[in-house]
Amino acid sequence: MELVYFFSVAAVAVLSAIAVLVSRNTVHSALFLVANLFCIALLYLSLTAEFLALVQITVYAGAIMVLFLFVITMLNPSSEETPDKILNRLPWAVGLSIAFLVGLGLLFLTSAGKITSSAQAMQPAAGNGNLEAIGTSLFTQYLLPFELTSFLLFVAMLAAMVLAKRRA
Repeated sequence: MELVYFFSVAAVAVLSAIAVLVSRNTVHSALFLVANLFCIALLYLSLTAEFLALVQITVYAGAIMVLFLFVITMLNPSSEETPDKILNRLPWAVGLSIAFLVGLGLLFLTSAGKITSSAQAMQPAAGNGNLEAIGTSLFTQYLLPFELTSFLLFVAMLAAMVLAKRRA
């Protein structure tokens, strides 16, 4: 039963991701992205990662997509923004070859035993669940990458404000 759930959710996620790339209308593309983000949240739930599923829905499918939709509406979505030159063969060939190489790498790592799907790795941490384990590892083992990411987001926000100020 879990396998049927996984493959059905994964199929919807892959189809919605393809629809994001193929859709010419930016609003439709954003809505397909929301569907994809919900599918990823469902996959997190199947891994008993409730906190990550909740963050996926509230932060990405909620806040980030609202931001995307504001930007899309400010850029006039009724105009034709994707010319036919975007669909030429070179970007598709590069993207498909990269996806093929990543797939081969994952297949090699799985067959070599480097990546396993053992049930022990998917069990929630002892104590108060996986939220406590995430918080502990985030602020001990991964403190430097966490702070560097927050600094990078702060610099990106400042750069966006400077660029917006120049246009005005």
